[in-house]
Amino acid sequence: MFEWIASPEAWVALATLTALEIVLGIDNIIFLSILVGRLPEHQRALGRTLGLGFAMLTRLGLLFSLTWVMSLTHPFISPFGYDISGRDIILIGGGLFLLYKATVEIHQSVEGGDEAAELKTGSSNFFVVILQIAILDIVFSLDSVITAVGLVSQITLMAIAIVIAVGVMMFAARSIGEFVENHPTVKVLALSFLVVVGVTLVMEGFDVHVPKGYIYFAMAFSLGVEMINIRMRKKLAAKSE
Repeated sequence: MFEWIASPEAWVALATLTALEIVLGIDNIIFLSILVGRLPEHQRALGRTLGLGFAMLTRLGLLFSLTWVMSLTHPFISPFGYDISGRDIILIGGGLFLLYKATVEIHQSVEGGDEAAELKTGSSNFFVVILQIAILDIVFSLDSVITAVGLVSQITLMAIAIVIAVGVMMFAARSIGEFVENHPTVKVLALSFLVVVGVTLVMEGFDVHVPKGYIYFAMAFSLGVEMINIRMRKKLAAKSE
């Protein structure tokens, strides 16, 4: 099980897979931060911990159910000439969920809502948010596990990479969440990213492959432009003072 320790190639594979797991987890962190941001302040830390804990358990659960996950690629229905497998249904369903949730969140961010009422029902909202996070974790975990399977053959390496990646995400989740909450335009941009991810998942479900490099480049470019805008707004605010 641990023969890979003496292999330099295995350590390179572990580092690469860990980096990929962190990149794949960025979307999860963004959505987690937005959902947790709707909770009262005293519940947010617990919400982040539970959300990322579910993320790690879901990934490990799917990983150790590797045979079942890979068997989902066999088509069992063919509507309108498309071969649909269990994996495709999960990707399409998950993509539609992201599209719906991101659209609702964008609408609430732009139009506003009764935040006081939300805070009063914080206890019930907490369980709703955790349920939404759990559903989201399943969606992103499938993508994460399939990526791990395609890159590394040792299940031990996959498990270690997932644990390390989630650990890094736990340290970054709060700072990312606070940054998103303090910059509303970044929040809308992040939700727009989730729309892109949702569309991509639906397309993948219909066997239309979208190179991830293009998506990451578009996200990085948009984020870079927004960071410049934030810096310019800070300079203008300082001058006006």
